[in-house]
Amino acid sequence: MKLLGAVEAGGTKFVCGIGHEDGTILERVSFPTTTPEGTMEQVLDYFRDKPVEAIGIGSFGPIDPIPGSPTYGHITTTPKPHWSHYNIVGTMQAAKGCKVGFDTDVNGAALGELRWGAARGLDNCLYITVGTGIGAGAALGGGLIHGLSHPEMGHILLRRHPDDTYEGICPYHGDCLEGLASGPAIVKRWGVSNGADLPPEHPAWEMEAYYLAQALMNYILILSPQKIIMGGGVMKQSQLFPLIADKLQTQLNGYIQHPSLREHIGGYIVPPGLGDNAGLAGALALAEAALRG
Repeated sequence: MKLLGAVEAGGTKFVCGIGHEDGTILERVSFPTTTPEGTMEQVLDYFRDKPVEAIGIGSFGPIDPIPGSPTYGHITTTPKPHWSHYNIVGTMQAAKGCKVGFDTDVNGAALGELRWGAARGLDNCLYITVGTGIGAGAALGGGLIHGLSHPEMGHILLRRHPDDTYEGICPYHGDCLEGLASGPAIVKRWGVSNGADLPPEHPAWEMEAYYLAQALMNYILILSPQKIIMGGGVMKQSQLFPLIADKLQTQLNGYIQHPSLREHIGGYIVPPGLGDNAGLAGALALAEAALRG
C-alpha cells in the first residue's frame, strides 16, 4: 500500500503522522504550535526520512484552498499570531517535492469521517470542532465544499442567551459563534483557567448547548447533512450531547419531520468515529485525494 503523510495543523498543536490510503495510521507525533519557522522546522524534520508519496495538510484557517489562486496554499487572515499569509503548502513542497493535499482541518476531518468514521456509508456529513476556535466542514458526495474559498461556519451570528452579558472573544466579530462558544470564550466568561474544571451541572454547559444548538439548526436548514459529528476539546464534556439535542429539537419546533431529528437524534449528533485521529485521518484522505488528482 502507498505510504502517505498527514499533518493536522492546529492552532494549539501540530500532529504529524504517516499511514495508508485506507485510513490506517502507522505512527503519529505532536508538538506545540509556535512560530511558522519553529513549527515547520519540526514538521520537516519529522518527514525528512519518510518516503511518502503525498502529504495531506488539514490546517486551521482561514486558508486559501483554491488551486490557481495567487495565494493558494497560504494560511491567510488568521488571528493566530505570526501565521497570517504563511505559505504552508509551498514550504512543504519545496522541502519534500511530492504532491500536497490542502484544506481546512475541519474539511479534512469531515472527509475522513465520511470515508472511515461515524459517517461511513453515507453520502454526506458535517464535522464541527469546538475548541480553541470553532470550525465546521462539510463532505458531500465524497467531495468538499469550496466556492470563493471555504466555508467559515464558526463565525455565524446567533441570538444571545437571555442570561449572557459576555461581549465575545472573536477579534473580528466579537459575539459570533466562535466568540461566544469557543473554549477561550468559556474561560473568559466564567473566570476559570480551564473550562473542563466547571462541573457538569454548571450553567456554563446549558448556555454552551444553547449556542451550539442554534448553530446546528442553521447548518441543518442550509445543508441538510445526514450526520453531524462534533469533536474538539469542549466536546469532551459528554453532557453537552444530550443538552444540544434537546435544545435543537426545541428550536426546530417540529419544522423538519425526519426520524433522525425526532426519534433517533442521539445517533444523529455524535462524537467522531475516528476519535482523536479524526483530524490526522482527514489529512491522510487529503493526501490520497492529491495523489489521485
